[in-house]
Amino acid sequence: QVQLVESGGGLVQPGGSLQLSCVASGSVFGGNTMGWYRQASGKEREFVAHVTNNGRTTYGDSVRGRFTISRDYVKNTVTLQMNSAKVEDTAVYYCSFRGNQNYWGQGTQVTVSS
Repeated sequence: QVQLVESGGGLVQPGGSLQLSCVASGSVFGGNTMGWYRQASGKEREFVAHVTNNGRTTYGDSVRGRFTISRDYVKNTVTLQMNSAKVEDTAVYYCSFRGNQNYWGQGTQVTVSS
């Protein structure tokens, strides 16, 4: 079992920045990928970014160049730095852990509004 706890959501103005963090605990050993997905109201869950256990990063088209994902392998933490926020970034952001099984965090709300 893997437990994921997210933090850092909130309200940010368009063009502003926000940082999300997720800490994984439990059976986090072995090859795995940690990342972020988001789900806006009335829409399907969307891939945001992920980072593999060897440091390879992948970004969704809508966030590439604005968001940066990073990972601390000692602390089992993944961080999403959101820059140049847009209104359409408003969503519940979910941390994900993919190993032998897939796990999700409880989600954290990000609202981009003036």
